[in-house]
Amino acid sequence: MLSLKLPQLLQVHQVPRVFWEDGIMSGYRCPTSSALDCVLSSFQLTNETVNIWTHFLPTWFPELESPRLSKVLRTAAFAYPFLFDNLPLFYRLGLCWSRGPTCGQEALSPSHAYHLLCALLTGFLFTSHLPERLAPGRFDYIGHSHQLFHVCAVLGTHFQLEAVLADMGSRRAWLAWQEAPLGLAGLVATLGLAVAGNLLIITAFTAWVLRAPATCPLLQGSPPLPPLGRGFQTKHQ
Repeated sequence: MLSLKLPQLLQVHQVPRVFWEDGIMSGYRCPTSSALDCVLSSFQLTNETVNIWTHFLPTWFPELESPRLSKVLRTAAFAYPFLFDNLPLFYRLGLCWSRGPTCGQEALSPSHAYHLLCALLTGFLFTSHLPERLAPGRFDYIGHSHQLFHVCAVLGTHFQLEAVLADMGSRRAWLAWQEAPLGLAGLVATLGLAVAGNLLIITAFTAWVLRAPATCPLLQGSPPLPPLGRGFQTKHQ
């Protein structure tokens, strides 16, 4: 009978510093894991398991060579769609507040309010690394900021869609009177521009990956370190 051995998990001091996460002390996967190890680790409790199961599509941005730039790009990947998608809402709120408080409830439905709250919590959790920074090692597997960030992002998306549906229902007549229907030609043109833009982004990053060195010293492993000393254990218990 075929038996598979789950990959060994590492402590924070056993992986290159570029992979360290603030407040996460254990549950790290080996940087030189094989493809089989990566698949098996999806069914093993690590500090990335919940993240893996909450989104399956991998990302490229330059994590190893420029971790700070990668953090900025990853943050912008969420901030830009949020700002772009909510420009009409912000514009409506600006017009409403300039006229006085009488149209506040009309402009901001409960779903809009919940969506904005979840978006604020999402950004805060992604950048603050709380609560694991307050208690290093306590939230390595369950409850660290990246997991909570995913939960808030999913809830925010849900409330955003609910708000859009509510707006469509309440403003359908006004929109039909203000603007003529887009039509098939306009719909195809808009869809074509979106697809072309996405392909351009994919092509640019794929070309960058192909130009990168075939090997990266950070992925070649690090020299073996001595066993975890008594002093290190005492410090981080």
